[in-house]
Amino acid sequence: MNKSEKNTLKNEKHYDKVYNKINIQSILNIIENLKDFMADATQTDTSWVGLYQGDFQNQLKNKKVLELGCGDCTNAAVMAAFGAEVYANDISQKSGEIIKKLNANYKFQSEIKFIEGDFLKSEITNDFYDIVIGKAFVHHLTNEQEIEFTEKIVSILKPNGVVRYFEPAVNNVFLDNLRWLTPVPGRPSKIQSKKFKKWKINDPHPERDNSSKHYEEIGNKYFEKTKIVPIGSIERFHRVLPKKYSRKFRRFAFRLEKKLPHSLNLSITRSHLIEYKHPKKL
Repeated sequence: MNKSEKNTLKNEKHYDKVYNKINIQSILNIIENLKDFMADATQTDTSWVGLYQGDFQNQLKNKKVLELGCGDCTNAAVMAAFGAEVYANDISQKSGEIIKKLNANYKFQSEIKFIEGDFLKSEITNDFYDIVIGKAFVHHLTNEQEIEFTEKIVSILKPNGVVRYFEPAVNNVFLDNLRWLTPVPGRPSKIQSKKFKKWKINDPHPERDNSSKHYEEIGNKYFEKTKIVPIGSIERFHRVLPKKYSRKFRRFAFRLEKKLPHSLNLSITRSHLIEYKHPKKL
């Protein structure tokens, strides 16, 4: 078994456990109150701020959208509620069970379709999708897997198709090392060497390049247009504040970040929106 196969198996085992605990009603509550949820989440919660910026939600209606690494299926449900024809893929079969329950309990314009298992082994028609989405997904792949995924994505996207990823960014070694020193729920500080080592063994994230430069190089090779938008350069410091101030600070930070010079913002950002347009067909 090679490194990529081991990584896939590790992710499958990890997320079978995680997604087995998902509360379907909480997802239904979101899509039943979609306007209020999006108004708050797209100003406050990093991944939603990143993925949905540029009025993305209004670009979804009647589009064929493939979400890779659909996970707990919240984003798949949100996109379907906005009128997209959503195809959702995940290595975990638990995601498929969540989608069945969502389809049974909510009248989407088009029911969400689940593509189970390894995306690289799935049979998908070429030139089929308008948009491919990955919400904190690519950093679970090895660099070698990412290339294989990208080459398949190029073939299944329509000629004017779009790839839109939201991913963590590692553009600053000092800040990244500082991040590992700060404990978060489910992950101890690197200072706690024994606990950290144990956590690292079970961590489903492979060692890989998560820099904006890396994604830009991938985009330039396989697509006509590449855009990288930094998200969270100031917002990242909300972790040092008391919890009661966190959400208010994050909303303020996201507004302030937009006024920073792009180069500075990119150098210290915590995450980024990666957008590729117009695949270079072979």
